[in-house]
Amino acid sequence: MGDERMHVSADLDTVDKQIVRALQLRPRAPFSLIGSALGLSEQTAARRFRRLNRAGLMRVTAGFHARALGFTTWIVRVRCRPEGAQAVAEALARRDDVSWVTIISGGWEVTFNLSAHSDRDAEDLLVRLLPKTTPVIDVSAAAILHSFAGEDPADWQGWRDMLTADQVRHVRAAPVPAAGQATRRPRHAWSPDDGDAAILDALVLDGRAEYSALARAAGTTLGKARRRVDALLASGVIYLDVDIAPAATGNAAPVVVWLTVAPGRLDAVGHAIAAHPAVPFAAALTGPANIMATLSTATLDDAYRFVTDSLGPLDGITGYEVTPMLRHVKQAGAYVVDGRLSVSPAGPARPAKAPARRGNR
Repeated sequence: MGDERMHVSADLDTVDKQIVRALQLRPRAPFSLIGSALGLSEQTAARRFRRLNRAGLMRVTAGFHARALGFTTWIVRVRCRPEGAQAVAEALARRDDVSWVTIISGGWEVTFNLSAHSDRDAEDLLVRLLPKTTPVIDVSAAAILHSFAGEDPADWQGWRDMLTADQVRHVRAAPVPAAGQATRRPRHAWSPDDGDAAILDALVLDGRAEYSALARAAGTTLGKARRRVDALLASGVIYLDVDIAPAATGNAAPVVVWLTVAPGRLDAVGHAIAAHPAVPFAAALTGPANIMATLSTATLDDAYRFVTDSLGPLDGITGYEVTPMLRHVKQAGAYVVDGRLSVSPAGPARPAKAPARRGNR
């Protein structure tokens, strides 16, 4: 990451946060609409967004639903000798089928997601490669059964109070899905049209890419590129997302929460956790810990209050574990360097045969 990017302060002012929140509500909103909602000129809104984006403080990207692409997403925990955790994390981050990598638990554990295109791909990494790596002590993996939070850019609500109710209505008022999101989740595997893969790769790198740029990437017309993006969003194959760098949120003590929940309470507990403003991701998993959630907190005391005040009253929780995140190595397909996002050298996070990225962390 160049020095020029570091010259932009990670302390976002109120207008910066308003712009980011507007994009969380509608990631491809025209700058003219954002400007009119916030009382800014179109040029000012665009200039501020580009400054934040170039500084690695936020980006708009695309996520893909694993079911639509015909593969399984795994949450993997790798216990390592502390001196080897960094090397293991960096090696995993270089994989195209891994979009999230975090070092947790005092540096003894690396947690990552794996969007495996096939059972064989998953087996190669989880059974053959990782266990034979010298620093690795053991590996456990759980498949994501259902996502409660993480497939909507507004799931992290730390800046939800940045916009008034009138401003929210202004941003959402449009003849397209409010956040440029899928109107339903896909039930069947995706059958791509010509050029779809190129469009999806371009949206991973820049979720606000102009339709003209998408058309050039796909070798098609402007009109067809626009229709394909609309169709892919409406069908649930992709969703747009806003990723905010750890340095920008000011939340210095994020944690992962692992819960064991009675089967009859799994759905209710999952939705209750997902509704918490500090939870950007929550999912039901296979395995003994059957709900995982990430919690974006400023202090460990905030995490404690979440456990006592938010989890405590919920029926059906029979066990829990809280693991502090020490370092984000890769986030939503981008490397994290000094708390800021960088798409280089990561590139689009996708397996070799199909685009794939987060939503399932």
